[in-house]
Amino acid sequence: MELSGTLSILLGVVGVTRDTIFSSPDYTYEFSLTAWGWIHIVVGIGLVAAGLGVLLGKSWGTGAGAALGAISLITQFMFIPFYPLWSISVMTLDIVAVWTLARAMAVDDRRP
Repeated sequence: MELSGTLSILLGVVGVTRDTIFSSPDYTYEFSLTAWGWIHIVVGIGLVAAGLGVLLGKSWGTGAGAALGAISLITQFMFIPFYPLWSISVMTLDIVAVWTLARAMAVDDRRP
């Protein structure tokens, strides 16, 4: 989540400052690239915060991380037409993080 969050923040900063770097296809979920940049920055900051919560062993970290990882997965999926290889790479990180956190939550639920 830390890596996915950092990559999302970097993508968002590029989207906000240099929105001409991405192609702008005719797409159903068409926002301005600046709006996409801000979406990625906000999701990225949330991922980094949740990742720190998981690393510090906070009780809220696992649930927040799984939820924010799922949100990041959706936003990256919607961003595929703009920058496909980056989005698919970050989606892979998100899937691994959500799966790992879901397994951790399932193991915690089985403990008496």
